[in-house]
Amino acid sequence: MHLFFTRDVLPYSAGLNSSDTVLGGVHLNLTVLEFFNYTLYSNDTVSNGSNCYVTTPKFAPAALLDNGTFVNATWCYDPVQNIGPRAKAAIGVAIPYAIALMLVLACLKKHARLYLPTTKRFYPVGKRWQWYYGSMVCVAAFIGLFTAIDVDRNWVVGLPIILNSFFWYLMQQFTMALVWEAVRHWGSWSERQFIDPDPFTLREGDKRSKFEFWLPLWYYLWLWLNFFLIIPRNWGEIEKQRSPDQTAARAAPNATDARFKAAAFCLVVCWMTLLVSLRHSINHYHPRNRGPINKARGLIKYTPWRFILIIPLAACLVGYQILVSFRWDYSVLNTKAPLAAVFAGGYGPALLILYVQIAYGFLSPNEDKELIRQRRVRGAEIDREMGIVAKPAWWKRVNRDDHLVGKMNMRERIARNVREVGGGSATARGVQHNIDVQADEREQADRDIEMASMAGDGSASRPVPPGFDAAKGATFSSYGGKSDRRRQERT
Repeated sequence: MHLFFTRDVLPYSAGLNSSDTVLGGVHLNLTVLEFFNYTLYSNDTVSNGSNCYVTTPKFAPAALLDNGTFVNATWCYDPVQNIGPRAKAAIGVAIPYAIALMLVLACLKKHARLYLPTTKRFYPVGKRWQWYYGSMVCVAAFIGLFTAIDVDRNWVVGLPIILNSFFWYLMQQFTMALVWEAVRHWGSWSERQFIDPDPFTLREGDKRSKFEFWLPLWYYLWLWLNFFLIIPRNWGEIEKQRSPDQTAARAAPNATDARFKAAAFCLVVCWMTLLVSLRHSINHYHPRNRGPINKARGLIKYTPWRFILIIPLAACLVGYQILVSFRWDYSVLNTKAPLAAVFAGGYGPALLILYVQIAYGFLSPNEDKELIRQRRVRGAEIDREMGIVAKPAWWKRVNRDDHLVGKMNMRERIARNVREVGGGSATARGVQHNIDVQADEREQADRDIEMASMAGDGSASRPVPPGFDAAKGATFSSYGGKSDRRRQERT
């Protein structure tokens, strides 16, 4: 009998004869097992590198055929065990993420609506990205936590730990993108409010705008480096945790290699870029302060409360990813890691960031509505400075005569339009008076023309006035070459 078994390999127990062995209380053909290179391991499994079966009495195969086929056997990677502590914790954490998804979609609906025309300078999709990434965080976390249920249920560590780790890293990247879009859009919203009273306050194409153009590209460059250093890899080594020796030789070195370490420090650059973007927005779109102390006070004063919360939480997220890239004992990839470290450090910061964003989404108004309110306030202040008193809200309802438009003639419609412009009834009377005066002037001009009007009283000739002498030149008025009527019409 062997006293030391390399990699937990056990010898077959003796059976009825030299070609018989007992696995889980079932007699199997030892010659067939050895012919197909099946090896018995201390975790109650038998495997030849291609196939693996459980050998406990509850799941032991019923028989072994001569061609190496097991009858009624249980695959090692089937979830046959009861739900363990990791699965229970995953279910408990997945519920808040599922609720957060519905709340994020509600915030997206509220803040994505447009109440003002779209401008080239501020695209509507800019204010939606933080909610898009919020929904991606919820989905990635929910899928990862759902797959974590089978990490404990599988007899041998397999695909569930890979899926759990894969979606956990995606969740980390989506969370950093969420924080970035929140900070970036706050700067864009500050700029929009700053230039709304005067669109020409800030020039386009200056150093400020160029900096705001290149900064997102810089941020996403490092975030994509984090993605490409982690995601495209051989994840099969992570599941090699079927024995302590195998874990120490294959899984732990692979989970703490140089690529994981470099990817974690890429997030450090991203986090520092968040601070630069926040400082840039406060410096350009809020009142400036003199001196280092006043500048520090201004930075704290003008920083939104949600950034005071989510930026440190993002730092915790980055710190935990750095920790797991150096310490295998606390890694999410380790099936034996402490659950407090895995779920508090791995899923806690992202969940808190989500709910801070949700609280902001429900407490803050739609940006277009807020801009309309600010414009209304500025208009009221300008009217008050100029002494303009606005008519009350009931004025239009009392004086509205839209139902009479169809019964009005053209003159009445013109007079109505004049009143709506602001002239009132006095202006309407003045318009009517001017029309009557012009008609009288035309009639008087017709009388003064050298030749009588063709539309007379119908008589063939007029009587000769007394004292008329055609021989005298003074009887007739001289003709100046122009019509008096035309001259009067021009004047």
